[in-house]
Amino acid sequence: MLNTVGSRNNTNVSDFILMGLTDSEEIQWVLFLLFLLIYLITMLGNAGMILIIHLDLQLHIPMYFFLSYLSFLDISYSTVITPKTLDNLLTSHKYISFMCCFTQMSFFLFFCGTEFFLLSSMAYDRYVAICNPLQYPIVMSRRLCCTLITGCYLMGFTESLIIVLYMNSLHFCKSNVIYHFFCDVIPILALSCIDTHDTEIVIFIVGSVNVLVSLITIFVSYGSIVSTILKINSTSGKRKAFSTCAFHLLGVTIFYGTTIFTYLKPKQSYSLGKDQVASVFCTIVIPMLNPLICSLRNKEVKNALIRVMQMRECSRQLK
Repeated sequence: MLNTVGSRNNTNVSDFILMGLTDSEEIQWVLFLLFLLIYLITMLGNAGMILIIHLDLQLHIPMYFFLSYLSFLDISYSTVITPKTLDNLLTSHKYISFMCCFTQMSFFLFFCGTEFFLLSSMAYDRYVAICNPLQYPIVMSRRLCCTLITGCYLMGFTESLIIVLYMNSLHFCKSNVIYHFFCDVIPILALSCIDTHDTEIVIFIVGSVNVLVSLITIFVSYGSIVSTILKINSTSGKRKAFSTCAFHLLGVTIFYGTTIFTYLKPKQSYSLGKDQVASVFCTIVIPMLNPLICSLRNKEVKNALIRVMQMRECSRQLK
């Protein structure tokens, strides 16, 4: 993936300037402190989730297996964006090299694309758990879970590779100013000296196919889930079944809604203010929200956290 950005024969631009979110030094300091706090919460929340799932044997089931990878992806693509954003907020030096810019973009696309398919895999897991509970341990075997994770990464890699290859074929010979806080696809397209229509079509098709495939999986899974839940006679049974899906469905709605609003539209409809706010939410805020939405309000995770703390206390006393 990274080798595709090594050649610069097609451009006179050796670096870009990231204009960021604001020119006001006072606002930059406020944003720096806010983004730093969010980033620290993101790291602690997601890393803590991975650690709890790893340490507590009762969470060694497919649902939490996928959640641990979701936390890893949130750490990954937040780290691709946030540290450079924090650096730009603190310094007047806002340059980023051509290579670093395209590397940042490629890894962001990779992690973001992978998360689309991971969320659809999690929806399939909930479908099997609710619609076919007796066969759940057999169907959602360790082998199938690992295969689904591998497929998610391959799909994310393929999406990123195609988009970066087409973006790398563009010519940049005039302005090198990116009116954004990171190397995003649409602002970079706007800098090209040549017609970007074909590239935009390819990006739109690749993005749309990935979103549609993953969304169809989610819709079909949840359609079957709702149908099954409605057939449950007891109110408590319905409530329990809905609760196992509610947080995942909320996470899907936020992630897909923000991403579709930001990226699946023509370059001409790009609005600097609105799209920057949406991008901040997508790249910086959502990775912080996922462990809160999907996990920390889950009783099993809370109980697992208590057990882990008790185990550490017991081991400390034994020493």
